[in-house]
Amino acid sequence: MVRKRVLVSGLVQGVFFRDSCRRVACRHGVRGWVRNLPDGRVEAVFEGDADGVERLLTWSRTGPTRARVDGVEVHDEPAEGFDAFQIR
Repeated sequence: MVRKRVLVSGLVQGVFFRDSCRRVACRHGVRGWVRNLPDGRVEAVFEGDADGVERLLTWSRTGPTRARVDGVEVHDEPAEGFDAFQIR
């Protein structure tokens, strides 16, 4: 199991980024959470098998149709063992 913390910048709030992220995560068996930050970025934690997490990282670089992703920071972290994927 791997865990990645992701910070996504650009036009990523108000474009269904969080809901789309949750759907993609559920489709690939990834657990964790996603939330908006006060500075306009989106923060997410992806936990699961390496393939599923990599798919979420790839998706995060473009996001949903209405988003404009300018940057993605990825940080490795120790896995905690989430039960589901949540929007915070």
